Amino acid sequence: MPSHLHTSLRPNAASHYSNSSSSAPSPSPSLAAKLLLLLTLLPLSLALLAFALQWRGGVTDPTTRWAPPGSAHLFPGMDNASPLSSVARHSSLSSSSSPSDCAHLARSASPSFPYYRDWKFDFGASLKPKICITTSTSAGLDQILPWMFYHKVIGVTTFFLFVEGKAASPSISKVLESIPGVKVIYRTRELEEQQAKSRIWNETWLSSFFYKPCNYELFVKQSLNMEMAIVMARDAGVDWIIHLDTDELMHPAGAREYSLRQLLMDVPDNVDMVVFPNYESSVERDDIKDPFSEVSMFKKNYDHLPKDTYFGMYKESTRGNPNYFLTYGNGKAAARIQDHLRPNGAHRWHNYMKTPKEIKLEEAAVLHYTYAKFSDLTSRRDRCGCKPTKEDVKRCFMLEFDRSAFIIASTATEDEMLNWYHEHVVWGDKDIKIKLLRKGILTRIYAPMAIIQGLRESGVFSSVIASAPSVLSKDKFLSMIGGGNSSKAAASESLPSRKAGRSMEHHSTARKILDIEASAAASHASAVPPLSPPGLGGYILDEVY
Repeated sequence: MPSHLHTSLRPNAASHYSNSSSSAPSPSPSLAAKLLLLLTLLPLSLALLAFALQWRGGVTDPTTRWAPPGSAHLFPGMDNASPLSSVARHSSLSSSSSPSDCAHLARSASPSFPYYRDWKFDFGASLKPKICITTSTSAGLDQILPWMFYHKVIGVTTFFLFVEGKAASPSISKVLESIPGVKVIYRTRELEEQQAKSRIWNETWLSSFFYKPCNYELFVKQSLNMEMAIVMARDAGVDWIIHLDTDELMHPAGAREYSLRQLLMDVPDNVDMVVFPNYESSVERDDIKDPFSEVSMFKKNYDHLPKDTYFGMYKESTRGNPNYFLTYGNGKAAARIQDHLRPNGAHRWHNYMKTPKEIKLEEAAVLHYTYAKFSDLTSRRDRCGCKPTKEDVKRCFMLEFDRSAFIIASTATEDEMLNWYHEHVVWGDKDIKIKLLRKGILTRIYAPMAIIQGLRESGVFSSVIASAPSVLSKDKFLSMIGGGNSSKAAASESLPSRKAGRSMEHHSTARKILDIEASAAASHASAVPPLSPPGLGGYILDEVY
């Protein structure tokens, strides 16, 4: 019996073993389903995570960490209840809050650059080095505010604005005075009396520009204002000073970040002056209203081009104009604030005790928006009272193109002026533009345009206008120049009044005597005027000899 059972059980055991062996390699149906489900859910989960990160309803956008406290991540002017928003919604600002030429300074409907936490950019002493810009201007807010806040963005902390004309009007000057870091200096009788005592009138380095009209007088005025700004900059604890017109923007290319502060921070301590070659705007239309936001093409400076490229493409670059640039080509300079610093014309600085050590940057530049608007022809004409003749304009203008433009604006009809502007200023030939862009003569620069457009859309300009006080404070400056530092100011403050220059007595100060005895040669280095870039004739002579 046991044997029979044993025999009968063997086939079953063998069959069971056979079935177990054949089924082992195939996976369980439930495991395959799990793998399939995992592969399906993984990309779906990643997509949901990406959506959640971009959703502003519940996840904090990283840029909002710069938002003002209590703003619920809304930036200036974005709240419908905000007074800034109501200002921005009106394209034409009321005369009680701003002049009529500032309507386009209001922000657009779509905010950008929301990380401007404080539109006032009141850096104080937090940034080093501390940089100031001084200028002499008669422009309106539509030009001054974008110019000023652009430079605040790239690191400038202090502005000395010598205002007259339109810029000195109550509706404009009250806005400028309300901005932190800005000192407005008015052309008053008290200022003229102080500046008439300047040592410059007793020296020779600027004397060749005295008692001449128009651009020569402006050049003297700028130099004397620069001298006064040095004293003010020292008192404000400034490290670097730059003289810049309100149609010029610093372009800090070559720095580790787009920052003029970073650029000057990297300058060696033994360097006294940094020269920034200028690039000149090359407009492509005749209807430009806001050059800072509409011009992106510039002609490079000779110093930033290979010699063969510059002279090889000289004729194509000038297009029949007197020179490679329409106006000046010798750049502007930043000077380190130190003892005995003085201006050397509007484009350079010098020192009464030594010859400054200077360097010239290979990438950074000054962007000069010259004749960028068709109206610049008549506005320049209206500032000068010279006769529109080839002989008389030489008394008024240092550069040949300015002379030609003045004659055209004074003698031609509107249509003739427009045709002349197209022929000499506007770059309308697409083939020539492409050729010069490929050669590197022309270049595209978008950073200033993007920054200024971002400032406008963030409501910066409209908010500063809306928050300006209604009471002016000219007396602040008058008390400053008549205060306890009058002897110090008398040695360094100035005004280009030709009448004052003729009638004033020659005042000698102890500082002047010591300076002249110590370094007569350095103190009498001639002022550097606005100079044209090298001409083709000089290159030919170099090649021949």
